[in-house]
Amino acid sequence: MARGKDKNTVTRFNKISIGLASPESILAESRGEVLKPETINYRTHKPERDGLFCERIFGPVKDYECACGKYKRIRYKGIVCDRCGVEVTEKKVRRDRVGHINLVVPIAHIWYFRSLP
Repeated sequence: MARGKDKNTVTRFNKISIGLASPESILAESRGEVLKPETINYRTHKPERDGLFCERIFGPVKDYECACGKYKRIRYKGIVCDRCGVEVTEKKVRRDRVGHINLVVPIAHIWYFRSLP
């Protein structure tokens, strides 16, 4: 049982199915490719560009402020900065956005093997 947007509405489910996402659906959901293994710059304490916490891919660290600081405040909402490529929006979008990593060979997760090696 799940609650809808209205707190008085209750939605009932008969079943839930879980499956693997296809490569096409992963690329459609992705906001960009992660190219570097770095996370945070140890000197500036800001996310590395094209890294695992990249603001261009996942969204800004501060509400309504791009990475370079050219656009600040809510009046620039929705604008993509021409210097740093970060969309000016809320920082909570980082929780929902997904990036991808292109691999040379396909990798299978251990949970999807049916037998022991």
